[in-house]
Amino acid sequence: MKHGKKYLESLKKYDPAAVLDMLSAAQTVKTIAFAKFDETVELSVKLELKKSQSVRDTVVLPHQFRGEKKILVFCKAEKEKEAQDAGAAFTGAEDLIEKVKGGWLDFDVAVATPDMMKDVGKLGMVLGRKGLMPNPKTGTVTFDLKGAIAELRKGRVEFRADKTGVIHLAVGKVSMDAEKLAENATVVIGEIRRKRPADAKGDFVRSICLASTMSPGVWVKDEGV
Repeated sequence: MKHGKKYLESLKKYDPAAVLDMLSAAQTVKTIAFAKFDETVELSVKLELKKSQSVRDTVVLPHQFRGEKKILVFCKAEKEKEAQDAGAAFTGAEDLIEKVKGGWLDFDVAVATPDMMKDVGKLGMVLGRKGLMPNPKTGTVTFDLKGAIAELRKGRVEFRADKTGVIHLAVGKVSMDAEKLAENATVVIGEIRRKRPADAKGDFVRSICLASTMSPGVWVKDEGV
C-alpha cells in the first residue's frame, strides 16, 4: 500500500515499533497528526475470540467530543412528553415509522419503547444498514426514556467486535488534551475487559492501537486496565 509524503514524514517523528503507555500514545498521536482538519482519534483493540463469541456493549466516555446528538424516539403518545422533556429531537409512532421507511434519516441515534419494537422491527433494512436499529443490549429499547436519553446525551457510545475480533471506536479529536484522549480510551478498554466471555481462554486482549484519521497508528501497552 502506497502512502503519501506527509504520512511518510510522520513515521519519522516516532518509533512505529514502540509500545507506549496510553498517555504517551495519545501525546504521540497528537504530535504526528498532519491533516488540516481536526482528525478523529480511533482506538482499535484486537481480541482473542472464538467464532461463537462476541463482545458488544455501550460505554459513557468521560470527555465528549462530538456535537449534540439528534435523538429519535419511537414511542406511543403517552410517552412522548417524557422523551421530549428529556431532550429527544423527534418522537412519534406510526407516523415516524412511515417517515423513516420513506428514507428520512436525519438523526444520530434511535430509541424505542418495547411495545413499539414489533413495528420498528420492520425498519430493519433501513435502520440496520446504518447501525441505527434500537437494541436492548445497547440500552436503546426501554421504557426508561429519561434515563436512556440522559446517557446518550452525556456521550454514551456503542462498541462491538467485528468478524475479525477487532473493536474500532472513536475516542476523541486531535485537538483534545492528551490526558482526555487517554482517559476516554482507558475507560473503553476497561469496559471491553468487563465484557470478556466467560469461556474465553488465554490473553483476551491481543493488541491495542491508537491512531488519528490520516496518520499511522501507535501501539499501546496492555496494562490490564
